Amino acid sequence: MFELFTDGARRAVTAAQDEAVSLGHDFIGTEHVLLGLTAVPGGTAAEVLGDYGVSTARARDETVRLLAAAGVAAPGGQADKDALATLGIDVEEVRRRADDAFGPGRFRFPRPAFTPRAKRAMEMTLRESRALGHEHIGTEHLLLGLLAEDASHPEANGDGGPDEGRGHGGAVRVLTALGAAPAALRTAALTRLGPPVE
Repeated sequence: MFELFTDGARRAVTAAQDEAVSLGHDFIGTEHVLLGLTAVPGGTAAEVLGDYGVSTARARDETVRLLAAAGVAAPGGQADKDALATLGIDVEEVRRRADDAFGPGRFRFPRPAFTPRAKRAMEMTLRESRALGHEHIGTEHLLLGLLAEDASHPEANGDGGPDEGRGHGGAVRVLTALGAAPAALRTAALTRLGPPVE
């Protein structure tokens, strides 16, 4: 599926991973994907989100607030670091050596994994692209996938991730808190894309 991603969509997914790491989260949730979309200037998703007042800074602040209120810790991979330390591996020393050899910030540990909801959003992204008759996946499709995933799961389904028991996924909770109605965002994104390709 990733071979269908445009450069902008790839940058958004990379930015989502970077946001999760910088916030100290050991997962990539839908809220991180939303942050990634806001971080791709000129992308259709960033433009639509910007029209509704959703910037990277506002979305990041709201993500941090919502996750903290939900009791989601930002362990920064401490459990993994502790496990490696029992084997005599000092992650900070590895990071220093990697920085020296490859440049600052090139080594990222841990590499967070997508939550089940974020994975479903990616699946919905492909469905949204195909439903529109497109042969690529852009940032607009990622946004539509986030919104479609949430709409298809009105209640959390016990996936064990940070979204469990909260109804809406993290991205939609952030958007709603910022006053950006998911239905309006969907309509705006589809309007920018025009009619489906026959």
